[in-house]
Amino acid sequence: MALKAVLCGLVAGILVVLYRKGVSYGTAFARCAYSLILQRPLLALPWVAAAVAVGLFVAWLIKLVPMASGSGIPQVEGVVLWGLRMRALPVLAVRYTGGFLCALFGMSLGREGPSIQIGAAGSQVASRGMRQGNDAENYLVTAGAAAGLSAAFNAPLSGMVFALEEIHRSFSPVILLSAAAASLSADFVSKNWFGLRPVLDFTAMPMLSVPEYLLMIPLGLIAGLVGSACNRLLLGAQDAYGVLPAWSRTVVAFLIALPVGIFLPAVLGGGEDLIGLAERTHEVSPSVASNLLLLLVVKMMFTAVCFGSGAPGGIFMPILAVGTLTGGLCGVGAVALGMPVRMISVFAVCAMAGALTASVKAPVTSILLTVEMSGSLVHMLPVALCAFTALLVSDLLKVRPIYEALLERSMRRRRQGQKEGAPPSALGVVTMEFVVEYGSRVAGRRIGQVDWPGDAVVVGLRRGDEDMVPTPERRLLAGDYIYLLFDGRRLPHIRNAMADMCR
Repeated sequence: MALKAVLCGLVAGILVVLYRKGVSYGTAFARCAYSLILQRPLLALPWVAAAVAVGLFVAWLIKLVPMASGSGIPQVEGVVLWGLRMRALPVLAVRYTGGFLCALFGMSLGREGPSIQIGAAGSQVASRGMRQGNDAENYLVTAGAAAGLSAAFNAPLSGMVFALEEIHRSFSPVILLSAAAASLSADFVSKNWFGLRPVLDFTAMPMLSVPEYLLMIPLGLIAGLVGSACNRLLLGAQDAYGVLPAWSRTVVAFLIALPVGIFLPAVLGGGEDLIGLAERTHEVSPSVASNLLLLLVVKMMFTAVCFGSGAPGGIFMPILAVGTLTGGLCGVGAVALGMPVRMISVFAVCAMAGALTASVKAPVTSILLTVEMSGSLVHMLPVALCAFTALLVSDLLKVRPIYEALLERSMRRRRQGQKEGAPPSALGVVTMEFVVEYGSRVAGRRIGQVDWPGDAVVVGLRRGDEDMVPTPERRLLAGDYIYLLFDGRRLPHIRNAMADMCR
């Protein structure tokens, strides 16, 4: 499995590198184009015509391949967790074409979510070329998703943990091994193309003294509020677009990008420039604070407008940018109250992890991503303190993880009649792995005493490195991996029931 994952990681790394390069060229073109329109306003007329035409074309692509719309992460979760069918080659075609066109017009969309789906789709193609079964293909798709994030950020640890914490939601040794192998091989490809530095380079971030760690608690509270607000805005934008015809939604987003690109070009694209701006702020004045606040508000609103339209693009990087702007603004406020100027960059980076944690609710991934980008483990404690404080705020506000909420909406639309997805009859007999967690309903009970959902049968049991025979008298312990065999047509029911029983 590790060797197969290495091959999938190499495929995913090449695909993501090409996608990153194309999107970066597109965003650079958009900034130049809007700058030229500002100097020659008559050029806005052909630009509007082009925006309408391209918006209609992107809407047609989304209608043709619905699974290639939006972020891409919920779709991968649907494939891994719910058995949805992903037509890999059409998804790749729409991701490249739609992502490049959106970048040409400066849409506020990230490339990390699409990179994860591109990695998963590339791994699916590779696994089928190796004639893998459904179970092995599921693991390799997860590994490809990890490779996608690894190649997008030059951050292999974050990629493998994201696959475990967010995509598969299971810490199986097989998943860990395959995700690690794919992430490292994809990172090898990415570093050979883009160099050794991560996408967001925070190696110059100063260290905090131990008493200053306490400042991460109020910062985490603010970052948690901002991350929660991002979720409400993104989902609210989707609801608002729901009153418009499907063909017009991307057109509206492309047209709104015109005034934004002319008057505030810094918010175009995913947000790497905004992250650098906030992290490198060393001047404290009312104008700096007002500029950061303006960028923060417009970035949040513009991201919601672009993503809510269903355009093929992600929200991972925009959320990081919003969090960094929040931290930079808080850092400017702290400096005004007597803190040293060096605190601004620390606030910016820690709040980035906090906002991402509050939105995605994947704290370990957020912490590791920040640590990998800072280039040092000494920042792990303040980053973790800010991230878990933000997670607490998000939980108290009863904010659902953004990708979970998006997946639920997608599944609801499919049940209402969308054609793409796995036809129940196509799944056949399915074997899936579930983890018995501490304190769950099945922990401590014998296999024969458990009322397994539907017609599911326990066909395997793994405890540590030992495979055990799942006899009716065998007692289940926390940390065991059980393997259920069931009819694929009952997958959603089995998945929900097992989540309730094992967690």
